[in-house]
Amino acid sequence: MSDPTVTERLRTGMARGVLSFPLTSFTDDGALDLPAYRDYLAGRLAAGPGALFPACGTGEFFSLDETEYGQVIGAAVAAADGRLPVVAGVGYGWPQAARFARIAEEAGADAALLMPHYLVKAPQDGLVAQVREVAARTRLPLIAYQRDHVAFTAATVRRIAEIPGVIGLKDGHSDLDRLQRLKLAAPDGFLFFNGAATAELQARQYASLGVTAYSSAVHAFAPEISRAFFTALGERDDATVEKLLAGFYIPFVELRDRVPGYAVSLVKAAARLRGLPVGPVRAPLTDPSPADLTDLAALLERGLDLVGAAR
Repeated sequence: MSDPTVTERLRTGMARGVLSFPLTSFTDDGALDLPAYRDYLAGRLAAGPGALFPACGTGEFFSLDETEYGQVIGAAVAAADGRLPVVAGVGYGWPQAARFARIAEEAGADAALLMPHYLVKAPQDGLVAQVREVAARTRLPLIAYQRDHVAFTAATVRRIAEIPGVIGLKDGHSDLDRLQRLKLAAPDGFLFFNGAATAELQARQYASLGVTAYSSAVHAFAPEISRAFFTALGERDDATVEKLLAGFYIPFVELRDRVPGYAVSLVKAAARLRGLPVGPVRAPLTDPSPADLTDLAALLERGLDLVGAAR
């Protein structure tokens, strides 16, 4: 592993707050809206996240061209102003992932999240080679991300942890038996992140394995709810954790699961309901139906009431 400074900054941030995966702001006609994005970022940072992960899945990385990507990462770096780590999403096949990593490097990012490669399933040797090829072409520390068609074995985690520049793993599978094996296989100091969809649902289970850091989509639109849950979890306030799970998070997941792509478009719609300048999603995602928006508004109101926050 390399760059202990970034690793320690991430470790410190992970103990302080949730990991923020900001939305990317677009105009009504689908253009990147940088002024709105800067305003939106200021609100996320004011809520005290542990680290900022721009242009990842929630930020519609898959819909950005390279110029837009560089602008999004640059805006995030400027907004963070060194106060917390900025980890840029990179992905696709390794040549393109390396290009995005170079753009993120030039924009001043502190590290990169290597998202699952495009389309195809691959053997473990290929997964290792993908990480190795990207790591060899950037000075940014890398966090590997396993979800969907990327699933590492314990032996693979040992191998990628030996690649210079690889500092951690984000898990999106929620297979706790496998995760325990991966964590035991990794060297001391290797970072692990809970990257499950709506990670709060599995946060206690991940924490039981020593994986306490998690990404929060809810922070993108209701940091009051996200922070209340994070605090209750850290204080082992099970009553509050369960109240928020039953009253907000589980109904939110049920609503999210109605339509493919709602993991992003529902979050963006919730942000718009709160007056945040994020705009619509880009195709192939679609904005929620009027009926689902009505249900989302009622759920958002309930969640804010649960934590005593202003609407």
